[in-house]
Amino acid sequence: MSELIRPLHGLHEKVTGSWGRRALIGVPLTFLLIFFLLPFLVVFKISVSEMDNVVFKDLVVWTDGIFQFKIRLANYLFIARDDLYLETYLSSLRFAAITTIICLILAYPFAYFMARSPASRRPALLMMVMLPFWTSFLLRVYAWKMLLADSGVFNNIAIALGLLGEPVKMMNTSFSLVLGMVYMYVPFMILPLYANLVKMDLRLLEAAQDLGATPWQAFWRITVPLSRSGVLAGSMLVFIPCVGEFVIPELLGGPQTLMIGRVLWDEFFSNNDWPMAATVAVVMILFIVVPLALFNKYQAESSRGPSR
Repeated sequence: MSELIRPLHGLHEKVTGSWGRRALIGVPLTFLLIFFLLPFLVVFKISVSEMDNVVFKDLVVWTDGIFQFKIRLANYLFIARDDLYLETYLSSLRFAAITTIICLILAYPFAYFMARSPASRRPALLMMVMLPFWTSFLLRVYAWKMLLADSGVFNNIAIALGLLGEPVKMMNTSFSLVLGMVYMYVPFMILPLYANLVKMDLRLLEAAQDLGATPWQAFWRITVPLSRSGVLAGSMLVFIPCVGEFVIPELLGGPQTLMIGRVLWDEFFSNNDWPMAATVAVVMILFIVVPLALFNKYQAESSRGPSR
């Protein structure tokens, strides 16, 4: 009897295990299809459609027995030829890269300090990092407007102390833009770094010191390589939203610091040119997908380990 039950039990485990794996993969895949791929296809459809007043013409037309498939690529060609769009994309990527680098420089020491702190202090330190999220995003941006204005807090204090004779222009500059984005996004760099550093085996550092390595050598040869995945995850969490950021450039950067989010707003609501706005959005998504694909490739290679 047991000889008959054992194969059936193995078959049951195989079937349930197969369905479990399918469900585990199918649920996030379905989520991505519904909330990412379908909206992206809608935006792409708008970008290659012709607009008649407020109606988008169909891409597929059947008239008099003739099947026609019309795709309008003029907007993509216009973006490729227009220097303004190219400069805007490059400006967005440049500001996002600068913000990411500064966030990494500021976040790594703080995350390292948090990870090496006593376990009883870590919740309080984490609370300090997440405390700004309890306040509205817009309120924090407007607070920086009050601090950086020509008659703002910083200039008034510097003039009162005799450090300045007249106000320094800080608002509506690249400085105010980068400062605002660093302030808003540095927690997104700290948290992945902390999660990576706190799991590191400290015995590796002790072994390095026993072998004669200085603390600085142990840091560069052990801690930094082992925290690489946290660095990449934090960089993606900062870089990607910074590329398409609209609120901070609009309120702190001013018209001189043009970014792609502002161009999208103008095309959608000022020019009312939805196909052109959708084209700009598609190209921006492609700029974002490339670093995401590289990050996923690195994660997959890291999970497999070094090849023999």
